[in-house]
Parts: sequence; C-alpha cells; structure tokens
Amino acid sequence: MIVFPAIDLKGGEVVRLSEGDMDRATVYGDNPAAQALLFAEAGAEHLHVVDLDGAFAGESRNAHAVSAIVEQFPGYVQLGGGIRNAEAVEFWFNLGVARIVIGSAALKDPEFVKEMAREWEGGIVVAVDARDGMVATEGWAEVSDVSVVDMARRFEDAGVASLLFTDIGRDGLLTGCNIDATVDLARRVDIPVIASGGVKGLDDIHVLALHAHEGIEGVITGRALYEGRLDLAAAIAMGNRA
Repeated sequence: MIVFPAIDLKGGEVVRLSEGDMDRATVYGDNPAAQALLFAEAGAEHLHVVDLDGAFAGESRNAHAVSAIVEQFPGYVQLGGGIRNAEAVEFWFNLGVARIVIGSAALKDPEFVKEMAREWEGGIVVAVDARDGMVATEGWAEVSDVSVVDMARRFEDAGVASLLFTDIGRDGLLTGCNIDATVDLARRVDIPVIASGGVKGLDDIHVLALHAHEGIEGVITGRALYEGRLDLAAAIAMGNRA
C-alpha cells in the first residue's frame, strides 16, 4: 500500500485546510520543493500535490511551485487542482507529473475523463470527494446530488488508474480516516481506491493496510505529518508490508 505525503499549495505556500475551507488554512512552509525533498529523504517514492487555488479557479494558480516540486522530487508526483481540459493534462504530463487527479470535471464531463484515461494510460485518477456520502465539486464548495458509489461506477472499465476518496468532513481535522466508507467503496467498484482525509496516526495506516487486498491502493496524509503525529518512514514501512 502506497503512502502519499501531501503538499497542498495556496499562494505558493505549503498549507493544510480544515474541511476544505480556504479560510481555515494553516501554513507549514514557504518552500514546497524543499518540503518535497524532506519527504523523499524519509523514504517517500510517491507524492500527492494539490493546487488549492487552482481547484477553486478552475486553472493552475501555483504552476511555479508545482514545477519546482516535480524538478526536485526523485519519485512519482500525483497532481490535482483545477485540471479540467486536455491542454492542462498534456502540459503536466509533459512536465513530468506521473498521474493527474481530476475531480470537478469528472462529475460534469465524464467523457472528457474517459478520453484522457484512454490517451494517458495509467495516468488518470478520479477524485471522489464526499460530504455526507454525496459528491462535492469546485474545490469542495458545491455538493451535488450524485452519490459517491454512483459516480465511481461511471468510470469502471474506462481505464482510470485509481479513485481518490476523501471524506471532506474529516479532512485536516486529525479525527481519523473514514475507513469504513473507504473500504466500502473499494469493495463496490473494480477500481483501486486511495484513502484521504483525517489520517491522525499510524493506527489509520495499519487498519487501511489490512484492507489492501480489497482494493485499497494507498493513503494520503498531510497534517499528521506536519504536526509530528505520524512518522513518515514508519508509515511507509507499514504500507510496504501490506
């Protein structure tokens, strides 16, 4: 099971939000590339990067910071946030991003996502962000009338690499990952699932790893790392044993 340390970008700084609220951002650094290298030194081979400003704007707002991360990080960078057209997808893949995460466009234009998944084999991840079981879009500012499972099933047999499931109500709060909902989703679809939102410590990593055989591909963690509640090297070692 892959452990993805997260770097969320707002105004070029490394931040974490609480429940996806841009007004509740905690700043953890002003050098995203240096942070990426610290994660690499701890053993990370995969990195999850989000352009938070881009998620709300619908287009890249932290391109310079993302480019610096991609240049410095020796592993695989997974990027999301405001990527909603073919030109943006191509730009980031050509720059060296390993996988692109698409959220809002996946709900509003699923054919676009399927086309990208065919064109960039193994490179497209669909973000399924949920509030009370319903899909949220536009940087989590809007909640749809589509259930998480219904949206996920739209992309079965479409060539999508993974589903990134986030329980918004837990994100950035260190209340524990919504493991039940994450595992339930993995059991109900044929696409690997990445857990996200609320990871508070090694116990979350351990329990998720126990379900790796049921389709849990990985877990994303941010605030727990930045606040010293989770040791990245220990988490990666635990994930590797799954």
